[in-house]
Formats: sequence, structure tokens, C-alpha cells
Amino acid sequence: MPDLDLRLVRYFTVVAEHQHIGRAAAELHIAQPSLSRQIQRLEEQLGVRLFDRNAHGSRLTAAGRAFVAQANELLGAARQAVTTVRAAAASGTVTVGYAPGFIITPAVRDLRERFPDAEIHTRYLTPDDARSLAEHRVDVVVAWQPFAFPIEGCDITVLYDDPRVLVVPVTHRLAGRASVTLDDFAEEPMVNFAIPGASAEWLAFWWPERPGGGRLLAGPAVHTVQDKFELVASGEAVTIHPRGDQHILIRPDLTTIPIDGIPPCQAVTLTRPGEDNKLVEEFQKSALAHLPDPPAG
Repeated sequence: MPDLDLRLVRYFTVVAEHQHIGRAAAELHIAQPSLSRQIQRLEEQLGVRLFDRNAHGSRLTAAGRAFVAQANELLGAARQAVTTVRAAAASGTVTVGYAPGFIITPAVRDLRERFPDAEIHTRYLTPDDARSLAEHRVDVVVAWQPFAFPIEGCDITVLYDDPRVLVVPVTHRLAGRASVTLDDFAEEPMVNFAIPGASAEWLAFWWPERPGGGRLLAGPAVHTVQDKFELVASGEAVTIHPRGDQHILIRPDLTTIPIDGIPPCQAVTLTRPGEDNKLVEEFQKSALAHLPDPPAG
């Protein structure tokens, strides 16, 4: 037997209460012919006739009378399930980890407003925290894809595409250009952002090959994002970076230029498979709604 549609069950209980399709349709704010069709669908699902219809109304059959109590019980159980789940989420705990460069405040604020009794924590993540999700130190992570370290056994949800841009000093020869290609800065030294153990995919993505072959020139090595941008601002090198990284926006001495011909990175959330913390799911809804595509420019 197919699963019962709770919406049809609710329609049945209203018709059973009024024993009249027209009055039930008025209460439900739907057209009478549509309600009649929905009741017929329920009867087809159950394989029995629930009402005897005549000019005076709709009278319950023996099967219909037997189903009334079961229907009310079923709807009550469904309401209780919703209440229980919402209560669990409302009083639960969640820790949101986020990679450098993200501002997750709008999503966290929305989650707190919707679940004021929940304990909602945030944690700034560094490369040393690569296993924070697997080790249950955080429940959900906001990060850029591709990842510096191999990620296994995680569910990934894409929030938005984030174009890669060239970051240069405001006095750089390319500053002010509408866009550039890899060839335009092929002879410029690139900051060597050294992350021990970084994956080959990550290195190739942020230090791409020139169209004619060969890597972009290697510049000085640094170990933090702050040092990277300090090096760029001083004119020692340039770098490729996500357009939405908030570190860039607070540096008036830096500017970004869109790069033609290369795919974007992606802002994503990572969660553990089978995660049953409802606040994790609710945070993802908040992130999708309040961490939109970064502004152009």
C-alpha cells in the first residue's frame, strides 16, 4: 500500500466533522471540486469508500467511522513529531567552524534568532584544525573548495561559486584592469603560501600552469594569510585568491582583478555523514540564505 498523504488525511477529518464537502471546502479555503478529488484519492489509497454522498451531504461509511479515530491519532502523532524535533533543535548545541577569510556572522545571527534557546558556538579554524570535524570539535565547517588537505567521509554542500582573482598593490601596473589572463602576469613572482602537507590538487589550483605550460614564477614563501598580503602590498609578489575573502576588503593598499579563463573555487559547508544534529541542518539553511555570492569588484 502506498504511503498515506497526511494532507489528504487532514482533509478527510474536516469533511468528517462537517459531513458536507461544501462547508469543509470553505474551512480549508480550497475549491469544492478539488476537495472532492482529494477525498477520492485518499479512498483509492485505502481501497475503501469513506463517505456516502448524496444531495444532503457526505455521510461516513462504516469504514469511514473506523478511520476517523485512526486519522486523528495519526495527525496528532505527526504534530508531536514536529514539536519534538523543533524542541530538540531549539535546546541543542552546535559548533560552527570556519576557514580564514569567511565572515559567517549573518548566518550565525539568523540561526540564533530562530533558535534563541540553543547554544551556538563558532570556532576559527587554521590548517592545524584539518581534523576538527572528524574529531567532533566542530559540527559543521564553512570553507573553500578545493581543500588544502584530503577530505574523506564528509558530506559537502555548495553555498556559492567564488571567482578567483589576482591580488596586487593599488600601484601595480595591472591595477584598474577590468580583467587579466594568466599570461598577463606570467612573469610576476607568485607568493609561495607554504602549507605543509597541502594536496597536489590544492597547489595546482592556486598556483596554476601558464597556458603554454610551466608553473607561474615562485616568489617568497610565507605561512599566514596576513604575511601573504603584506608581501603583496610591498610589491614583492602577487597572489591568486578567492574574491570573497574578507581579508582583502580591509586592505586599502590592495586591489583585486578578475582572472579570465579559470574556474572559480566554491564556498561550501562540510558535515559528517548521517549527522543527526538538527541545528547543523538549520545552520546550512541560514548559510545558504545569508552567505550569498560575494560582491563583484
